[in-house]
Amino acid sequence: VIIGEKAKVADPDCHVVDIPFTRFATELGNPIYTSTVAVGVVLGMLKADEKILHEFLREFFARKGEEVVAKNIEAAKKGYTHGTHICFLEGIEIAVPRKKNDSLELLLDGAEAVGLGALQAGCNFISSYPMSPGTPLLNFLAKHGGAMRVVVDQAEDEIAAINMAIGAWYGGARAIVTTSGGGFALMCEGVSLAGMIETPVVIHIGQRPGPATGLPTRTEQADLNLVLYAGHGEFPRAIYAPGTLSEAFMVTQEAFRVADKYQIPVFILMDQYLIDSIAVISEKDLEKLPVVQHIVETKEDYQRYALSKNGISPRGIPGYGTGLVGVDSDEHDEAAHITESAEVRLAMHGKRLKKFEGLAKESLPPVVSGNPKKAKTVVVTWGSNFGVVEEALDKLQDEYFMHVHFPQVYPLPESGKKLLSKTKRIVVIENNVAGQFANLLQQEYGIVIKERILQYDGNPFAVEDVMKKLQKLI
Repeated sequence: VIIGEKAKVADPDCHVVDIPFTRFATELGNPIYTSTVAVGVVLGMLKADEKILHEFLREFFARKGEEVVAKNIEAAKKGYTHGTHICFLEGIEIAVPRKKNDSLELLLDGAEAVGLGALQAGCNFISSYPMSPGTPLLNFLAKHGGAMRVVVDQAEDEIAAINMAIGAWYGGARAIVTTSGGGFALMCEGVSLAGMIETPVVIHIGQRPGPATGLPTRTEQADLNLVLYAGHGEFPRAIYAPGTLSEAFMVTQEAFRVADKYQIPVFILMDQYLIDSIAVISEKDLEKLPVVQHIVETKEDYQRYALSKNGISPRGIPGYGTGLVGVDSDEHDEAAHITESAEVRLAMHGKRLKKFEGLAKESLPPVVSGNPKKAKTVVVTWGSNFGVVEEALDKLQDEYFMHVHFPQVYPLPESGKKLLSKTKRIVVIENNVAGQFANLLQQEYGIVIKERILQYDGNPFAVEDVMKKLQKLI
């Protein structure tokens, strides 16, 4: 056990290596350098490249002046030397394999992965009211908005935020809003507005325990039903729930594509654990999708809500062409004129709902690991539980189990139904008390799911706990 100076350990069998972090920092003139000394010690024990550490310190502390930079580098050197000295004296050998990188590697958290996905998808507008854990996406786009030509607006409230995003899409922008469950509750009328006027909008939601303020710094997956049924009336939508950072990057692009093509509200549903999780991923793992604009140049006879076989009307924007781009939040005819005609109502409502067919066909397939022919139990996840279950099953090394992860939770893919319908036993793992995704699978696929592993104390699942609970099923 390696700990700081003057520490006391009750266990007599515990070997203590005393490291005078604070003394080293004080010798440099200020205890504030303690953390840099500690980093140096760890990297010295790992035999990391000391030059890279110094380059990082120069960049990180550059704005504080050359003296601060020099002191931190000196602190890092002192710690690094002591770390290598500890390994020599204690006979400690730590071998960390060094990869030969042939591609750029990025240190990202979940919010940054979504932000990069949004930028890759051509996002140029974000309007949001801060609410953790959704705020980091707003911060990321605000930080890089100038360089990437993104208009960033901190709205006065969530109602204004979603309405501005809808207005931005109407004008030809590609917009996103970010919030959490309590903030999204205020956006529901705006979601219905987007459904009626058939204007795209992408909504990122960071889930935390509720109801009300709940546990604002903890994690949960209890807003699926809220998003699935948000808004009054019936209209199409799509919901994505990434389980990894690379998946978050990919589904964010997909969210913009689907919103633009089908002219509907699309949700990226994440949880606090994934949003704040940090990992190193290769640039090769970031799948870049082409940006396709579904905007037409209007003519004099343009009709915004023209009836079509697939339910998708040509979307024009004001100023691009000679046609009038009308919108109406009331029921309307093809030219966007208000109507109470039952005949027109049936035609227009049927047109909007027709989009479900195309959405279902384009649903992302589930990610499958394990042998479908040998497995007797399928473990189902959505969101951040993907990694926990993958690690648990890797440790168990039991062909009894197969893992099926859904990066898209609505509409559900037909391939998922085929997988689960052939299985004798299904267990769904999620962070809520009701088993919301398990209920949705039963409803949409017509299957029975008797076993659920649920956790709702605000903490993510631990690999060891998942392993124990799965072993009981054998």
